[in-house]
Amino acid sequence: RNGAGPFRALAKLSFRPRAYQMVPLIMALRLDPVRLLIADDVGVGKTIEALLVVRELLERRIIRRFAVICLPHLCEQWQAEIKDKLELDAVILRSNTQARLDRDIQGDTSVYEYYSFQVISVDYIKSDARRAVFVEQCPEMVIVDEAHTCARPAGALPSQQQRYHLISRIAARPEQHLMLLTATPHSGKQEEFHSLLGLLKPEFEGLDLPHAGHKERRRLAAHFVQRRRANIEKWMGEDTPFPKRDPGEFDYELSRPYLQIFDDLLEFARKMVKNEPASNGQKRVHYWTALALMRGVMSSPAAGVDMLNNRLEKLESAAGDTAIIEQNPILDKDFGILNDFAQGQLTESVAWTEQQKKKLRDLANRLQSLSGLTHDYKAAYAEMIIDDWLKTDFNPVVFCRYIATAKYLGQLLESSLKKRNRYLDIQVVTSEDPDEVRKTRIEEMGKSGKRVLVATDCLSEGVNLQDYFTAVLHYDLPWNPNRLEQREGRVDRFGQRASVVKAYLLYGRDNPIDGVVLDVILKKVREIRKSIGIAIPFPEESQTILDTVLHSVLLNPERSRVYDPQPLQQLNLFQETDDAIEKNKLGVSRMIEEAAGREKASRTMFAQYAVKAEEIEKDLKDVDEAIGDPQAVESFVVNTLTHPIGVQISKDREGYSLYKTNLPDVLTSALPDEPVVRVSFDSPTPDGCLYLGRNHPFVELLCRFVMAETLNRGRYGAARGAVIRCREVEIKTTILLFRVRNVIEQTRGLHRLVAEEMLLWGYRGSPDKNDFLDSGQARELLHLAQNSSDLSPQARSSFFENELTLLPSLEDQFNQVAEQRALKLVEAHERFSKLMDKKRYQVVYPVLPMDILGLYVLLPDLS
Repeated sequence: RNGAGPFRALAKLSFRPRAYQMVPLIMALRLDPVRLLIADDVGVGKTIEALLVVRELLERRIIRRFAVICLPHLCEQWQAEIKDKLELDAVILRSNTQARLDRDIQGDTSVYEYYSFQVISVDYIKSDARRAVFVEQCPEMVIVDEAHTCARPAGALPSQQQRYHLISRIAARPEQHLMLLTATPHSGKQEEFHSLLGLLKPEFEGLDLPHAGHKERRRLAAHFVQRRRANIEKWMGEDTPFPKRDPGEFDYELSRPYLQIFDDLLEFARKMVKNEPASNGQKRVHYWTALALMRGVMSSPAAGVDMLNNRLEKLESAAGDTAIIEQNPILDKDFGILNDFAQGQLTESVAWTEQQKKKLRDLANRLQSLSGLTHDYKAAYAEMIIDDWLKTDFNPVVFCRYIATAKYLGQLLESSLKKRNRYLDIQVVTSEDPDEVRKTRIEEMGKSGKRVLVATDCLSEGVNLQDYFTAVLHYDLPWNPNRLEQREGRVDRFGQRASVVKAYLLYGRDNPIDGVVLDVILKKVREIRKSIGIAIPFPEESQTILDTVLHSVLLNPERSRVYDPQPLQQLNLFQETDDAIEKNKLGVSRMIEEAAGREKASRTMFAQYAVKAEEIEKDLKDVDEAIGDPQAVESFVVNTLTHPIGVQISKDREGYSLYKTNLPDVLTSALPDEPVVRVSFDSPTPDGCLYLGRNHPFVELLCRFVMAETLNRGRYGAARGAVIRCREVEIKTTILLFRVRNVIEQTRGLHRLVAEEMLLWGYRGSPDKNDFLDSGQARELLHLAQNSSDLSPQARSSFFENELTLLPSLEDQFNQVAEQRALKLVEAHERFSKLMDKKRYQVVYPVLPMDILGLYVLLPDLS
């Protein structure tokens, strides 16, 4: 359970890192302090890479504490990852936990100093009252998840500015270790991207990356890693099993009543803004309000009715039939409109006539009558798609834009699909649900064989859904490709056990809004992703996207009613022409192509091809031998439970069923409170199984239990000595198991690390013949040898005593074995030093004599 190789963390992990995940660790160990921006694609494993760095720094005593700052709904997920991967208990700090944590502390110590491992809600800690204290007392290492949400975009809302102020204050501490994690570091806005770079080093904020020289790019590359899946799927000859994404579109036609409502709403919206004498800023409010109403109506009857009624309530409550356009319940928060409200730029009022109010009420009533699968063809078609997916063993996540739509669709699917799938589990998760409720609801779904999750975009960032779901249906088209990739990345990521995941868009063939978004934005983005394997980040505040939809739908004088064969009288609002519309479409297309070129160049510059990780692959394999790979853990647990303990553990198609009937009480505490526990030693872990990695509490308890029983000569102990006859040897062969301690001394004299590991060695015949077995030969023989015939107790004792009498005379040989192992470790540390560009380690020397933990004599079978 220990090793003396150059990577100290590997023996303390519950997982075996993949080769490509070692690159950020190598980069981190080259830096002092550590300042890293890890921007690998969605689903590659940024969390694992960050935790690997943290564990290594803890083992080297470079840090003693760390904190993860993340979005509120990701706190539990980070806490679970830290527990599962590192076997460390982290506390969650946010408004509903700090008071309880404070009560558990004796004295005046703050929670930021008292708890070594913390997961903190960014929206809790960013406030002016808490920020200063935390910055003063924060741990040596801080990890910022979804770091793009903490960037400093121009014209940001005050809440965004608070996040940036928090992280920039932390980054200003000269000795602070800092890791920023994001799949979208460049959201399309230069100032936002540069503000993230400036957190690594202040001078990086002014870096003109496209025109930077080789020296400047190399300096940044020491802190910045960004890889797409294609970079790592076959990295160093190691397969990384990402699923194949099956993307596509489903189209549907609106029912006749729905078409009529859309036409009437389009006409109403056009008349609302026709010849409006308001300022340009107020005109924008009218346009966006009209578009938002149309988007909500086309999402679902429920969302449309909610929006229309909310607007009526605002109008009715305003004095003199005048409503103040507020910071919005209906506008699209993906874009920059809300900033204008926050900055006080859009505060004018607009008067609505009684006729307009009456029209809104009429539209709401008509729309309410269209609820259900009979007239809502969008919902009916989605129901057919989901039913078909369930029949072919795909479990989908259905993403909706609005809470009302998600609830409405969930109710329809519940009443319809359960008629054909009795045990189907359908859940709806929205931002109205507390984080704990979302997490519990999703985990409970894992117990069902068939499941459908209907969700809003509260689950589109940072949440891992690959364990339970294998398909994504975009019920409402996202207007921004960032959202498209984030949604699909919840399911299509490392750890997904399905070979294929579906990712389909649902759009209205005769819905003009869907048509513009699909044709101008989403199809082109998907074509580029298929061509170069890159998801394109896009400006969250893209005025060009909004203008394209606006000009193509609302301000297009050529657009007639969708349903009525008699064209609507053209409203010629701003003398818009086809040329203007095409200009906007070309603008979006150009933005997409520029983003694709930028991202391709970035992944070329920062894919870290210069890190020659092949040089340490041998060390990774040596570690596997020293501390045991997953197969070794599986063999140990299964064989130990079966014999000598006598616990039933049965292999099935995807794992094992562990029956706790005969399990000693000391071991049961680390397993779920169930009579039969399904377990697996593989990662990704099969659905419904508990993963038993080398540092899982149960495995650790089993190790300690066996060791204690062995040293105390208990009934469940391992054999420290044995004499058997077997067919695997032709001459008497002796194998010894040593425990060797090595002192690893740094050149600077800062630390002396004492590393402990197990070592096998042996000899054939008499030791004076010098026919020795190295560690690999001894291990293989020890695993293969099977008892083939009986020996009398007297014969066994005689052979064993004879070997014991030889041990004193072999002391010099044993010391030589220890020193040879130390030389191999020196070579490994020298390779490591070369990789780090520094000579950090001066010497490795063994503590002599080694402990002899086991002696095994194999005699040839004479029969």
